[in-house]
Amino acid sequence: MASYFEIFCGVAALLLALYYYATSTFDFWKSRGVPSPQPLPFFGTSKDLMDFSKFADRGTKVHDRTEPLSSHIFNLEPERWRPLRTKLSPIFTSGKLREMFGLIIECSHHLEKYLDEQVVNGEPIECRELTAKFTTDVIGSCAFGIDMSALADEDSEFRRMGREVFAVNLENVLRFKIKQFLPKFYDLLGYVVPDNKYAPFFTKVVTDTMKYRTENNIVRPDFIHMLMELRKHPDKVEHVELTDSLLTAQAFVFFVAGFETSSSTMSNALYELAKNQDVQNKLREEIRDCYAKHNGNLKYEDIKGMEYLDKVFKETLRMYPPGAILMRKAVSNYTFNDTKVTIPKDTMIWVPVYAIHRDPDIYPNPDSFDPERFTDEAVAARHPMNYLPFGDGPRNCIGARFAVYQTKIGLITILRNHKVDVCDKTTIPYEFDPGAFLLAPKGGIYLRITKV
Repeated sequence: MASYFEIFCGVAALLLALYYYATSTFDFWKSRGVPSPQPLPFFGTSKDLMDFSKFADRGTKVHDRTEPLSSHIFNLEPERWRPLRTKLSPIFTSGKLREMFGLIIECSHHLEKYLDEQVVNGEPIECRELTAKFTTDVIGSCAFGIDMSALADEDSEFRRMGREVFAVNLENVLRFKIKQFLPKFYDLLGYVVPDNKYAPFFTKVVTDTMKYRTENNIVRPDFIHMLMELRKHPDKVEHVELTDSLLTAQAFVFFVAGFETSSSTMSNALYELAKNQDVQNKLREEIRDCYAKHNGNLKYEDIKGMEYLDKVFKETLRMYPPGAILMRKAVSNYTFNDTKVTIPKDTMIWVPVYAIHRDPDIYPNPDSFDPERFTDEAVAARHPMNYLPFGDGPRNCIGARFAVYQTKIGLITILRNHKVDVCDKTTIPYEFDPGAFLLAPKGGIYLRITKV
């Protein structure tokens, strides 16, 4: 029988081995002569939160068994990402968005009707839920050709699914942490706890929709049609096996990313406008002038012409970028120009978007909401990499243009005939939810909205 001393020595050796493993890379930047924060064991410097050909990989993993819908364009490695991105990009061109514009406007009419019903009782409205219902309906119409009824039906299954994807609960947090720190173990979980919720639901929606359209010769200018065209010509997408699961994964990421990021931006804009009534009044005046100029009927081109709305939109994303960091992985060794500093192959890089956007040396008084930061002159005076809400380079957000339009139309609809104010339930100052997967407020955003 081992003595207590031997057991103690064994435990001590194990702890020392774990400590060495957790701190073995702590001199990575120091050894290269680069000043850096002091890391913590296991957490590194992540606790406190370039050259594209060298950083074409996001460093995220596809877990086919545990998460069948993880093989989407955001996660895919460069070999499969490149051909798929090329084939999917046409759905987000200006021409395609122009065709979808009427569908977004139709959803905005539902939003206005729903809002008029909600403001009657004078109670504070949780704006994240309000805007998420709108963007869910927009994505449903423009991507799937389906009426998701998030505004009309409190029990909308699509809204419930969207809510659960980003819910800060024990299951989601555990899955995220295991996936991040123990990816191989996470793959094994697929044999024990596979995704029985999202994959079956969305796969059925996508395959049933495709089947119905094929049988009835239905053609719509939306994302599902693009996926159907890919399936018809699989030989045109090299290195990619176009399975039902992979096609559904593209629709799935369009759904979850499309509704959540835009709804967050809308609600954050409303929050800042409620606190800055002068900005809100100026924006409402621009909106009403635009409607009057075009006899109450907005067209695709009119949105782009609303310059102050664009400034408000950009300042909101500066203060509240949904993705607080950009992740990249070096696919080969990279040495910075005119230096001896090299990033080795397979190194994970985190670009701190939130920190850049709130850097007082770049944006003086960064915690104040000031749309005038985005005049043409102010933008020209800054380095383009000082503003990264949609990422940058070939692997930037593929749906950025779509996000801009649905967010702006939502804000126009709410602010044209309604006023937003802070109330007793409004959290001031803004408090971030530390457990959220994307940048999000703790406890929601409650505002009082009244008809004007």
